[in-house]
Amino acid sequence: MDKIIVIKCGGSMIETLSDEFFLNIKKIQSHGYKPIIVHGGGPAINKLLDSLQIQAEFINGLRKTTHEVMEVVEMVLSGSMTNKLVRTLQKHGISAIGITGSDGGLMSGKAKDSENLGLVGEITDVNQSFIFDLLSIGMIPVISPIAVSEDKNHFYNVNADSAAAAIALAVQAEKILFVTDVPGILKENQLIEKTTKSEMMDLIENGTISGGMIPKVMAAIKSIDGGMNEVMIVSGKTPLFKGVHFIGTTIQKELEAVN
Repeated sequence: MDKIIVIKCGGSMIETLSDEFFLNIKKIQSHGYKPIIVHGGGPAINKLLDSLQIQAEFINGLRKTTHEVMEVVEMVLSGSMTNKLVRTLQKHGISAIGITGSDGGLMSGKAKDSENLGLVGEITDVNQSFIFDLLSIGMIPVISPIAVSEDKNHFYNVNADSAAAAIALAVQAEKILFVTDVPGILKENQLIEKTTKSEMMDLIENGTISGGMIPKVMAAIKSIDGGMNEVMIVSGKTPLFKGVHFIGTTIQKELEAVN
């Protein structure tokens, strides 16, 4: 079976990705892995909503998605964000294709809480055959996290971390890489190479992990809870490999941790 890696790239990172990120993608391929990229686009969505004077409401950290907001979400995620990533990958000599989660029924979904959140969705099924077909012809799928309802009448705005986890589980990916602007999780300026969910929660509680790293760690933990054996938090701005080993913080299930 192919070794597959899902790479989750946040919307804020897309604007600042360095050449090193794309060199890392090539390096991943040279190590025999087939990458899949799932991206977000929160800051760009906020910016366009503001410019169009469309009010955005957040409930428990999730953007309430009306039909009007959904049009903007699709415009940004499946338009500018996907296109920017695909163009830059191709510029670096990497074959890629941009698709939305609703293309070819890639991701089916249902409303999380239609009364309070509108068209915010959660994934119920992934068409892994579609992804395998793209990987088999040497393409890197660049996926925007939009799902289609089972009756094909509605589209849903899906959290990119959740989408990455669902896709990784469906294709039996070896791991998910959460791309950040730092080498991984640091403790006293030293990289934590391997850790567990419980250790991460302790570090959040004592303040070692703080600020913008907290949602990244929580997204990684959510992937572990969803069934992944391990996830990594890595940098998009520095080399990803030391020899044949990934550089970053690996979060594993409790029983697999190395103390």
